Amino acid sequence: MATTGCCLLSTFYFLFSRMLYREADKHDVPAMAQIRATSWGTPDYWVGRISRYMEGVDNPREALSPRTLYVAADGESLAGIIAGHLTRRHGCQGELEWIDVAEQYRGSGVASELFGHLATWFVSQHALKVCVDVDPTNSRARRFYARHGARPLNPHWMVWDDVGAVLRRDRGAN
Repeated sequence: MATTGCCLLSTFYFLFSRMLYREADKHDVPAMAQIRATSWGTPDYWVGRISRYMEGVDNPREALSPRTLYVAADGESLAGIIAGHLTRRHGCQGELEWIDVAEQYRGSGVASELFGHLATWFVSQHALKVCVDVDPTNSRARRFYARHGARPLNPHWMVWDDVGAVLRRDRGAN
């Protein structure tokens, strides 16, 4: 039993250590669409939607033009994606649009690392109050956001009052 735990831990560190976090580009869109389609829609739908979002053609309600997308790349494949933009929605300055992690990477820290990259981008844009639309029945997502400092805004939305404080807190813990 100890050997199994040891090997699983070694596998986790190997997977995590070779992960590359970077800004997404148009060549990532098909792989991003595959990841998004595992939870809703089809890859074809998401190729169009992600492309239009990247180009600034698709604008969520009250979105402003600055936006960014990051990916977690494991070699040639993507492990996860995150996207966000500036906004005026709900009195927020930023909005986390999407975050998804491929099934085999869930629970490995990929989502937390992606969130850190997006939070850093929001701070660089002077957008400290950040919101996210989250289904009230999605307890896993709600726990993730709460663990990273978000609080409920209303039944469908959660908010970080100061995403910069969350970054400072998390960096202080390391």
